[in-house]
Amino acid sequence: MTADFSIRPARPDDAAAAVALRSAVHPYLVRGEASTRRMFADPPPGGNRIHLLAERGGEVIGSASAFRDTRSADDGFGRVALHVRPRRRGRGVGAALLAEAVAHLRSIGVRRASSWAQPEAVGFARAHGFEPSREMRFSALDLSGFGDRPFVPAPPGIQVVRLREVAEDKLYEADVAAATDEPGDAPPQPTPYPLWRYEIWDEPGLDRDASTAALADGEIVSFSLVLRDGDRIWSDMTATVPEHRGRGLARLVKTAALRRAAASGVRTAYTSNDEENAPMLAVNDRLGYRPVATQVSCLATL
Repeated sequence: MTADFSIRPARPDDAAAAVALRSAVHPYLVRGEASTRRMFADPPPGGNRIHLLAERGGEVIGSASAFRDTRSADDGFGRVALHVRPRRRGRGVGAALLAEAVAHLRSIGVRRASSWAQPEAVGFARAHGFEPSREMRFSALDLSGFGDRPFVPAPPGIQVVRLREVAEDKLYEADVAAATDEPGDAPPQPTPYPLWRYEIWDEPGLDRDASTAALADGEIVSFSLVLRDGDRIWSDMTATVPEHRGRGLARLVKTAALRRAAASGVRTAYTSNDEENAPMLAVNDRLGYRPVATQVSCLATL
């Protein structure tokens, strides 16, 4: 059967179509047009990343990205992201996009890769050599009336501030310290600074007023980062440096971030957690988050 679609590299002016596609496939993911446009125009440093779009009759019906994971201590580990409009599935779009993504990874020396799949797509993943590994839970929180909840006081010696009040290098240091034991499919290593700056500090969607940090003696010991798109936010990362865990700081900073977001007009908050991350799952359950979707990490040897 002759394919009735074409595949091409994504361009900056495809941002709106790419966001619409992502919303159709994963309505709980939050990434606005400005962030997507920048990603297509100026991809993150390192990783040799590509972004592909499948198009039919001028409509974007699928997308794929592939890159070397520079956060992994395994230099041969990569990642693939694949989205296909539900009504266009089963017609070879996903297979064609995946084939080009995998070919790219092989060309840059990647020999093992992971990709997230919705539960109903695990069969497709297996058919293409990707085996299920672990689960990620996606959750949502209605922020209506969130500001009326009881205030969470800071422990003695802890100061709670907005992200715009902290220095870039202090946040990077805290992020590196807090992420050393983050669950994953490959051994982690600190995020290279240029990539961290691209993805965090210079991210167009970063809400520096809602995002919150906790300080002890002037050092960041816990933080909650929020990405905003209209009246929705994504909790990009909430973490506490190891020596300050067990004090309720993650709940403290996340509650403050959600309060500030709600006060500025945000209606819904989304987040994700690895099913192995019991402490953060407990924090989110206590805050009132409710599961909306599950994705399965699938691994392949290329």
